[in-house]
Amino acid sequence: MLIKQVCIPKRDLTTVNENCTLEKALEILEKSGFRCVPILDDTGKIFRGNIYKMHIYKHKSEGRDMQLPVTHLLKNATKFIHLDSSFFKIFFTIKELPYIAVLDEHQQFYGILTHSKLLNILAQSWNVNEGRYVITVASLGNRGDLSAVAKIISRHVNITSCITLDVGQDEFIRRMLFTLPVETSDDTLQTIIDQLERRNYGVIEVEDLQKERER
Repeated sequence: MLIKQVCIPKRDLTTVNENCTLEKALEILEKSGFRCVPILDDTGKIFRGNIYKMHIYKHKSEGRDMQLPVTHLLKNATKFIHLDSSFFKIFFTIKELPYIAVLDEHQQFYGILTHSKLLNILAQSWNVNEGRYVITVASLGNRGDLSAVAKIISRHVNITSCITLDVGQDEFIRRMLFTLPVETSDDTLQTIIDQLERRNYGVIEVEDLQKERER
């Protein structure tokens, strides 16, 4: 995954210095409109963690010292990825975070990858603009199922994209989502479904992307 192409670089970000007070950090957050921003060291190169507006509000509402440095409420210090991190590393690190810090090969702060950008990348993997139907095929997860299903579909159309779900979640059922190209006709779709079901592969859902785009 080419993270450098999709992350927001440091020069375009709002950040705070590790010696910034909570009071000043709150001003920066309120002015920027962000719910959290990265904390960097004095050199501006080392990622220390994140500071969240909600944590400062709570701290202030409890009548605590607002002159303390932001590191007093520092969060997510170990939540970061690298420019060469794999997609799976990114996906399982970001989870509920609004963004994940990105470090370069020298362990220096490069920028952030936002949650919304990651979701956009996932959406692009469906090839919505080039697809007509997404069919969800269920199997028992036997060896060769993916190859067999793909072979049946490929007799009639090119496969625009393929995503598998439920791996490691269900001992018996695996779901394979295939996006069929935009020129796929209703008759071709039905032929594919019939042939899959004759091979005991259940087509449990068909999504018409054209109708989704018209909404």
